[in-house]
Amino acid sequence: MKEYIVDLFWDNEAEAWGAVCDDIPLALESESLDGLIERVRIATPEILELNGKTSEQTMLHFKAERLLQAI
Repeated sequence: MKEYIVDLFWDNEAEAWGAVCDDIPLALESESLDGLIERVRIATPEILELNGKTSEQTMLHFKAERLLQAI
């Protein structure tokens, strides 16, 4: 099983969540965190195939960060 860590982050300027993983390679965004995770889950197998990576079972680990300023 191949495992990938996908970094999730909030982009204040775009007002959207972003996802990146250089190992897949992957860069996506969505207005909601749940929507983004679903996009990553669906896009990953296709991106891996297009890049000639093996079709073995894949495990995605999501690491999220959202920084907020305290008042």
